[in-house]
Amino acid sequence: MTAAGPLHDTAVLDALGAGLRAAGYTTDGVAALFGAGAGADAAFARGVWWPAWRATERADTDRRPLAVLARLFLLGADEPRHAVEAALPGAGVGALLANGVLEQASPTTVRAALDIRPHSDGERDFFVVSDLDAALRPGPVQRDHVLGIGGASVSLARAVMRDPVERALDLGTGCGIQALHLSAHCEQVVATDTNERALVLAAATARLNGMAWDLRAGSLFEPVAGERFGLIVSNPPFVVGAGARDYLYRDSGMAGDALCESLIGQLPDHLEPGGTAQIMANWIVRGDKDGAWRERVGGWLAGTGLHAWVVQRELADPVSYVTLWTSDAGESAQDAAARGGQWLDWFGDQRITGIGMGVIAVRAPRVGERGDPECVLEEITGADEAPTGPEVAAFFARREYLHDTTDEQLLAARLSTAPVFLEETSLPGPDGWQVVGSAVRRPGGPGAVIGVDEVSRALLAGCRGQVPLGMLIDLLAASHGVDAAALAAAAMPVVREAIGRGILYQAR
Repeated sequence: MTAAGPLHDTAVLDALGAGLRAAGYTTDGVAALFGAGAGADAAFARGVWWPAWRATERADTDRRPLAVLARLFLLGADEPRHAVEAALPGAGVGALLANGVLEQASPTTVRAALDIRPHSDGERDFFVVSDLDAALRPGPVQRDHVLGIGGASVSLARAVMRDPVERALDLGTGCGIQALHLSAHCEQVVATDTNERALVLAAATARLNGMAWDLRAGSLFEPVAGERFGLIVSNPPFVVGAGARDYLYRDSGMAGDALCESLIGQLPDHLEPGGTAQIMANWIVRGDKDGAWRERVGGWLAGTGLHAWVVQRELADPVSYVTLWTSDAGESAQDAAARGGQWLDWFGDQRITGIGMGVIAVRAPRVGERGDPECVLEEITGADEAPTGPEVAAFFARREYLHDTTDEQLLAARLSTAPVFLEETSLPGPDGWQVVGSAVRRPGGPGAVIGVDEVSRALLAGCRGQVPLGMLIDLLAASHGVDAAALAAAAMPVVREAIGRGILYQAR
């Protein structure tokens, strides 16, 4: 960190943090200021700012410092210098200007030069330091722009398993948002990035929150060669393109999806036995063959020896994909058209018809673990079905249980059905509504649904943890006049699928 770099003076950084806390600059404080009940806070989250602005102008005397900070850092306002001095008296406007937190807007006003915003994990409040996004500054972002809290970073944070581990790696840390969350359950956090500015702002994020991370510069696993971790997370520059590095936060310099492929391929060398990794990734899709994306991502995992759960959350066409990333950079319409045209031409030359987006979760085999690794690749696009940390952890636990449990053991086990809904699809017919399909769904579980027939419906209804599964099957066989052994053989794939989806579980 150079003397001229942002937030180079730790005393100023400490004073800034103290001032933000004293003003009540927290997620709850800002929500109350904007007016959660009136909808202004929700509107701000959707990108509609004027209700929040109106709320800050009406703030009472006690909340005026908070209103100034909210307008300054969240709404992109030019604020009178004396108002900012009053809101952050310990830091001082002069020192904040010298440290790149503020910049002079006019002889009497200042504006934010950095994005400093509150963030919460539901239990603790944090501050996150990043660069201002395109909506808060004129012109395109800089090449070394450091992205703030975005949709991908929030999705990854929600999807990470939070079991305690000794050492964790945040590969491509950016502003440090993943490292913040890791600090709650990991004894040591190593965070890397190729962007020196990102490491500077991540260090500021860590200090503002009273944390210390081992920050290292370098690409992929180069900074941690020979080291292993219990948990690896990464929201890397995964954007699929020709291999240019126009913006470091999105462009890896590797053509296509080679960065994600390389990252996955190197995971086995850096995970401890039983360790886990969760990666946000994009992948190339060619043609309209159903399952083409599974072949591609499955190819990355083949030979790694890792258990994996890959969830494709979205499939974007080339125009939508290019539009997303050109608008994100804040480029002019003319520049975006030129860059977008070249990008689309490259997609055409490469016969790319779509880009898959999702999360890859893997687990390394435990010491002494036998058997081939299992990779499950599925498309789950429901808005309320995004993978969460508890669901990912439960997924791997269920797969391990199924791997270690024989059909004979399952028949002897007492199984219970989780809280589920029975959903029926009916069509009108000559005799009224006729059921043409049934499914059982576990609410909130990603992909937690299985189709059922009359017999499997009855079997799931009977699994209450009271009698062994084999006994239930014998009763059903007698009731339907079929052979019990044949029914058991037919039922086991359904039972295993239901366990894998968290619809059935072994009662204790």
